[in-house]
Amino acid sequence: MTDPVFFAAARPYTAVEIATLTGSMLSTPQHASVEIRTIASLSDAADGALVFADSKKRSADVASLRAAAILCSEELASSVPDGVAVLITKHPQQAFAQVGRLLFPESVMPGSLSGVLGRSALAHVDPSAVIEDGAVIEAGAVIGPGVVVGRGTIIAPNAVIGRNCQIGRGAFIGPNASVQYALIGDRVIIHAGVRIGEDGFGYVPGRKGPEKVPQIGRVVIQDDVEIGANSTIDRGALEDTVIGEGTKIDNLVQIGHNCRIGRGCIVAGHCGLSGSVTLGDYAMLGGRVGVADHVTIGAGAQVAGASGVISDMPAGARWAGYPAQPVKAHFREIAVLRDLVRSRGKKGKEQ
Repeated sequence: MTDPVFFAAARPYTAVEIATLTGSMLSTPQHASVEIRTIASLSDAADGALVFADSKKRSADVASLRAAAILCSEELASSVPDGVAVLITKHPQQAFAQVGRLLFPESVMPGSLSGVLGRSALAHVDPSAVIEDGAVIEAGAVIGPGVVVGRGTIIAPNAVIGRNCQIGRGAFIGPNASVQYALIGDRVIIHAGVRIGEDGFGYVPGRKGPEKVPQIGRVVIQDDVEIGANSTIDRGALEDTVIGEGTKIDNLVQIGHNCRIGRGCIVAGHCGLSGSVTLGDYAMLGGRVGVADHVTIGAGAQVAGASGVISDMPAGARWAGYPAQPVKAHFREIAVLRDLVRSRGKKGKEQ
């Protein structure tokens, strides 16, 4: 439920404005001036709310709907009660998300946590750092020597930016995050507690035990990347660790040294990528996926949650299981094992 204490709408939108913005068709022109002030689920809707429905299974919920407007497919339009503005689109959820971003911009791009504008007197900024006009440095933040922070970027309380790092424009570095040995692009969101640029896990055997291999690479994070809370991205050993443009990384993800992640990738929570993993553009990893070192996952490939990838994966493939293999083969093996267990159980009962 939307609480105006935390998220206040930027402004109300009329049904006809939303139709224009989303490319949907307003099939109830008599409701063109209806105002949408918030978004809600079908079950939690009320006056002034916009909802969406994208499945026939929700027709009963749609029929009893109380809301200002609904984004839905043409097949559901006839189920909508009188008095609700109907916006027909082939992609209701995407249109709903678009409107949500307009109504509540701070829900997708964090703002200043303390409300400060400019540089807090309680922040430490090295005199050699370059802070562009319009950047916000909140209380307790530490900005090291030679750092560059772009216009409109927010450095949240107690974040630490190490020497010579560069952060682009319109970015957000969350509270208690640390950034070192890194170059960060525009509109990058780094959530609370993220660790960027720690040394990679590189050791060689020595007489007294493991000895460190120097990690002298960088982390390069391209534009429009988002990194979830408490995730870690290690700097490269000799080459850079690179996160491609538009990639989205969930909470509690570990990305090892020298990894190269392409554009538009999705990496869900609790994933772990060992050193020197390559992820092609638009690849997707479900939650708790583990990837062995030096493995390449091709562009557009999808890995099911809790899988373990230990060999190269071709572009566009869909794998599951441990060790991960093509989805059809994985489920075929499960079916065979189930049949085997059941047949043995029947034999035991007969004896």
